[in-house]
Amino acid sequence: MKFTLSWLKEHLETEATLDAITEALTDLGLEVEGVEDRAARLAPFTIARIQSAEQHPDADRLRVCMVETDEGVKQIVCGAPNARAGITVVLAKPGDYVPGIDTTLAVGKIRGVESHGMMASERELELSDEHGGIIELPSGAVGQKFTDWLAAHDPAKVDPVIEIAITPNRQDALGIHGIARDLAARGLGTLKPHDPQPVAGSFPCPVSVTIDADTLDVAPHFAGRVIRGVKNGPSPAWLQDRLRAIGLRPISALVDVTNFFTYDMNRPLHVFDVDKMQGGLRVHRATGGEALLALDGKTYTMRAGHTLISDDRGPESLAGIMGGEDTGCTEETVTVFLESAYWDPIHTAFTGRDLKIHSDARYRFERGVDPDYTLPGLEAATRMILDLCGGEASELVEAGAAPKTARSYSLDTKRVISLVGMDIPKAEQARILTSLGFSATGSGDMLEVWVPSWRRDVQGEADLVEEVARISSLTKLEPKPLPRATAGVPKPVLTPAQSRERIGRRTAAALGYNECVTYSFIDRAAAQLFGGGSDDVMLENPISADLSHMRPDLLPGLLQAAARNQARGMMDLALCEVGHAFHGGEPGEQHLQVAGLLVGHTAPRDPHGTRRAVDVL
Repeated sequence: MKFTLSWLKEHLETEATLDAITEALTDLGLEVEGVEDRAARLAPFTIARIQSAEQHPDADRLRVCMVETDEGVKQIVCGAPNARAGITVVLAKPGDYVPGIDTTLAVGKIRGVESHGMMASERELELSDEHGGIIELPSGAVGQKFTDWLAAHDPAKVDPVIEIAITPNRQDALGIHGIARDLAARGLGTLKPHDPQPVAGSFPCPVSVTIDADTLDVAPHFAGRVIRGVKNGPSPAWLQDRLRAIGLRPISALVDVTNFFTYDMNRPLHVFDVDKMQGGLRVHRATGGEALLALDGKTYTMRAGHTLISDDRGPESLAGIMGGEDTGCTEETVTVFLESAYWDPIHTAFTGRDLKIHSDARYRFERGVDPDYTLPGLEAATRMILDLCGGEASELVEAGAAPKTARSYSLDTKRVISLVGMDIPKAEQARILTSLGFSATGSGDMLEVWVPSWRRDVQGEADLVEEVARISSLTKLEPKPLPRATAGVPKPVLTPAQSRERIGRRTAAALGYNECVTYSFIDRAAAQLFGGGSDDVMLENPISADLSHMRPDLLPGLLQAAARNQARGMMDLALCEVGHAFHGGEPGEQHLQVAGLLVGHTAPRDPHGTRRAVDVL
């Protein structure tokens, strides 16, 4: 998950430094994997001014420019159509590395004329895809650092980019607003309110939406509206800068708005070109065999059960994963249907895995988005589209309803001490939970805590304790010795079976055996040779076909290990393993074994050092 510092500050009112923010993020469990200092790659470049620009004697499209720099007037050959006297430009000198062309400059000759550097375009400095000419600055002093000029006039282009690792249980942190909420709870600032106001529809929505009855369990909520009279073109510079900074390519205003809310609020959206649709939209399960040309240019064939969004013509989108090419928006689009929906996480994950599609939408829906933000997200995106593209919005259409997620758990505030070992006052625990969006009230040592809709990972008291400890900071945890129950030597902790297992391992190692740790599951054929292989011990979801059954004995694994070693020229082996074998599929239907294997010209260590051919199990 990537975001820029200025984007974060759109949600967080803070005076904290970049170092303080990154340190807090890692401490909160959102590990910072890297910070890209975009100003560093632009540091060598300075501002210059063209004094004169004359036609190159041997090239129609080149000009020989005399450029005023901080090192005096330099001669530079330039092919940009806008190179002319009097403009302020960005200069790259000999020895500077230009990231957009992956080149370190040197003094050279171009068609026989010496050139001392180059004047850069935005694409050559990786500021945008613009390459129609060199950068023309409206101001700037000769010799001024270009990064200083950007910091004062266009700070988004040198904004630091932060990348964090997201664990599967923190789906709320896949939106920048959720990250800001964590930082505000830690005390690094104040979370800015986000409360999208409904957009009044000026006409009934001409596109109907329905959900098949047998699909409501995996697609419980589908909503949208038509926006007509839009003008789709390039999105504004601020939006393009934000998307480009996190590695996304700006496409058009309509598409960029949907990508913006995917990262800003963890709310994936989709836009259909209404003029390319036939009839209304229906959410349904695939019967199998349907084909969809997706936005990535590939055609996917559905299996029975996959969830589709179709019109009267056929499939137009793979629900929660990727839209279709046939109804995609282009510069000619004037009427769109903006869709916002909630899709079941597990079903989305299985569908994406079946079709081997990886998308930002799938990544979020399979982890879980906020079901209660389906309609507010639609309103916020509608407002932005109207602001950027114009047009007028219809009334909302809706099928199904957001799934009910309201739940509460009782929290004994003393559990923080027993589970984590931190003594945090009840009032502070209530403050932390409230700042994270929970509702916490109660008397005595108990709190009744209601979980917000965006935290599907919180499923009990222990999860609430984790939230309190995480925000309070586990760095405050102080090591304390456990109290000794009685004086003298304590009773043994290990059971007799555990002691025998340890002795067996140490004895085998002392005799010269190499201990193996093989898989606890093997293929059916091998299991049947040792009395196993029944359906009772078959895995429901094996990682491969040859690891389909729980092992009835340790020897199959050791034999396979010996075979792999001998296939690689290791003929003398002394292997052993201590572990469990399984005679049934129920808890407790397992037994501990010790197995050894001798192959080749070897033997366990003995005081005489004798060697002989062996083949012993």
